[in-house]
Amino acid sequence: MTVGDGGGTHVQATQDQTDGLEPGTGRGTGTGRGTGSDGGTGPGPVDEDTRRRRWRLLLGEAGTPDAAGVPLSDAQRAMDEALAALYDDGGRGAGAGGGERSAGLGGSAPRVARWLGDIRTYFPSTVVEVMQRDAVDRLGLRRLLLEPELLAAVQPDVGLVSTLLQLHRTMPETTRSTARHVVAQVVAEIERRIATSTRSAVTGALRGDRTHRPRPRDIDWDATIRANLAHWLPEHRTVVPHRLVGRSRAQSMVARDVVLAVDQSGSMGESVVYSAVFGAVLASMRSLRTSLVVFDTSVVDLTDQLTDPVDVLFSTQLGGGTDINRAVAYCQSLVARPADTMFVLVSDLYEGGVRDELLRRVAQMVASGVQVLVLLALSDSGAPAYDRENAAALAALGVPAFACTPDVFPDLLAVALARGDVAGWVERYEEGRALTR
Repeated sequence: MTVGDGGGTHVQATQDQTDGLEPGTGRGTGTGRGTGSDGGTGPGPVDEDTRRRRWRLLLGEAGTPDAAGVPLSDAQRAMDEALAALYDDGGRGAGAGGGERSAGLGGSAPRVARWLGDIRTYFPSTVVEVMQRDAVDRLGLRRLLLEPELLAAVQPDVGLVSTLLQLHRTMPETTRSTARHVVAQVVAEIERRIATSTRSAVTGALRGDRTHRPRPRDIDWDATIRANLAHWLPEHRTVVPHRLVGRSRAQSMVARDVVLAVDQSGSMGESVVYSAVFGAVLASMRSLRTSLVVFDTSVVDLTDQLTDPVDVLFSTQLGGGTDINRAVAYCQSLVARPADTMFVLVSDLYEGGVRDELLRRVAQMVASGVQVLVLLALSDSGAPAYDRENAAALAALGVPAFACTPDVFPDLLAVALARGDVAGWVERYEEGRALTR
């Protein structure tokens, strides 16, 4: 079953729970309840009662008056009530049998907690995440997230963490430990998702950085022997090394400096979460010297907290204005060896500072040899709203600006760290995304 608001938010329940409901645009308010195909999607024809039951759950009672007499199972009735509490009439659905349903979710934490338990019972986790997000956006439940009992009932996801980061400075002490536990769960899941691919990408990119005039302690004897097998003297059973091969710089020293500057304006919440975790993973690698800076109208260096991305996240403050120029100025001061530095700016480029000075600073960094990347978003949410004029100005400087998902960011890192063709990679990536839309 596809269920969502009239604006296109959709959730999908399992087939056995919905008795083979057909897809459609789902329950909704404001723009109407939507329409759907009346053709069956199951393996065979269905009877009229089943068809009506499907539409009843899909569109709600008010949208299907001809299905009023069709009975629902206990599970289907519970699903219908959970959906109605969120999507029907602004969260106040009409009850079965023509009576008034119980005033939606209202402002009661116990009622919301029960609703959260219901949706986790009757819908898969991907659907639960969508419905939770809709509940926060549509019904103004942010303040209820400050109550530990309710927060403990919510299924953790990146969107929830983003919301908590906006609220954490106003949380009562009784809620902070629960919020930290929720954030830690999401961070751990992201680390499991991206850590191995990120480390492999970095290691592979830096593997070629070998020196052929190594210090004795840095000689890679296995690689040196393989490189000099042509100089084997069988009578002496000896290889005469004409060329010494040192261990890769990734193994013996800091090969690159990485500076992450992350915009913490309200629209960048998910990007802040992913950036913190990526920063922690990169900081754990000896071959990189990683710095993490977050900014709004002020700049905060969180590098010393990168051992714990949860601490990093609770040191951010989502919301407020944006002064990208000030952040870039600070990051310039961190660049000690431009040719070996990669600067990653994560921002939607809505600049509240001095635009011309920002562009001048970026041009200076590029001219000095710094590799500059601009990510309009680092999240699973797709391309965000962004300042197109600033993005075009950066592109003219040879700095592509684009949105990137966490799953492909390691590939981008590998290309950049290997000093590859980043612009070509971006072009291929954007073409691939366009084909899948």
